[in-house]
Order: sequence, then C-alpha cells, then structure tokens
Amino acid sequence: MKKFFISLILGAVTFASCSDQYLVSGSSDVEGLEGRMLYLRVFKENNMCAIDSSRVIHGRFKFRGVMDSVMMANVFLDDNSVMPVVLENGDVSVRIDESIQSATGTPLNDSLSSFIQKKSQIDARIAELPHLESQMIMNGIDHDQILLKLGQQARDLEMENDKLITRFIRSNYNNVLGPGVFMIMTSGFQYPILNPQIEEIISQAPPYFMNHPYVKEYIKAAESNMEKLRQY
Repeated sequence: MKKFFISLILGAVTFASCSDQYLVSGSSDVEGLEGRMLYLRVFKENNMCAIDSSRVIHGRFKFRGVMDSVMMANVFLDDNSVMPVVLENGDVSVRIDESIQSATGTPLNDSLSSFIQKKSQIDARIAELPHLESQMIMNGIDHDQILLKLGQQARDLEMENDKLITRFIRSNYNNVLGPGVFMIMTSGFQYPILNPQIEEIISQAPPYFMNHPYVKEYIKAAESNMEKLRQY
C-alpha cells in the first residue's frame, strides 16, 4: 500500500511537470479600470473564449494557469480587446496605461512588445499629419503644396507600416506571433479580403502558419469574397 501511494505521488508530479504554467502579473494606473473585471481570451472554435478572469484591485490584477502549449491571448475589458499577450512558460509583466500597453518578461512577449512599440511610433507620426497641415496653413503655404507634401508623407508612412507588419509576421511564421499578429491586422477589415500585403504574407508561409484555424478560415472566406467581387 505504501508503495502504491508513493507511485501515485510520483505520477502526479510527473504529470504536472509535463504542462507549462503561465503567470501574468498586471498593473494599471487607468482609473476607469479600478474594480473592473478583465478577461483573458484565446481564439478557439472561431471565437474568442475566456480562459481566465481577474478583477483590478488597487491597480493590480493577475492571471495564472496551466497550458499544453504556447498560446496567443488577448486581455479583454467587457467585449473590447485591451492588448495582446503571449501565454508561455514564465512570468509575464503586463502594464496598462492611458498611452501605452506592454507585456514583457518572456522571449515572445518581449518580441511582441518591441514590435508594438515600433508600430505605435509610426501610428503617432501618421496622427501628427493633420497638425502639420494646420501649421503649414497658418504659415501661409500654398494648399496644393501642402497636399502634395503631406500626401507623400502619408503614403511613405503607410508603406513603412505595412512593411513592418509583413516582416514581423514572416519572421514569426513558425510560432504563435505570426498568426496572432495576422489576426490583429485583419480584424479591422470590414470583411475578409486578399490585398497585395496579405498575398505577400501567405505566398511563402509554411504549413504551421497556413493551418492555423484563424488563418485557414480567413483565407477561405477571403478567396470566396474575391471570387464574388470578380463576378460583378
């Protein structure tokens, strides 16, 4: 009997060690989040399903759990996505402020955070263009010249933004960041489409990326939509 219990305990320890654990420790100085419930959701069966929740108390919240594999997740407030985070073995530190959201402490989260920071810088430069236009108008610059100059800057920034996203996805084809960022990029579309950027992304994508449930379903829907458009 004693040997049986020893074997049972050893078996439980072995089982536990086969699963990775994630720990997401978060902080926020956003007053509107105090006392609110945040949800950790992952893409499953064509939906964003909650796998954990945590209430913000004194600006702190925490998600903890066991996973069979590395997963891309999103922190949600009600039905609104606040930020992405990778659930991988290790301790992840999440920071939610008014101007920036970051997840660091593990390799994939550090990589994702660096990407988001670069994209945010481009977004800020795009958002600055209307202010530059107002300044140029106040300085008496010809309106046609303003449109020509700022129009070129806008096109350059959009191209820089597209290249940043494409490079990041392609460099992460074989881990959760590739499909995860692809999901974020395409979620803002009115409906699934195949544009030159997406065609470039999928042109050399390996099976891991192409067989991801979201990517697979998106491409199927996009191809159907493009065929319908060609018929009109």
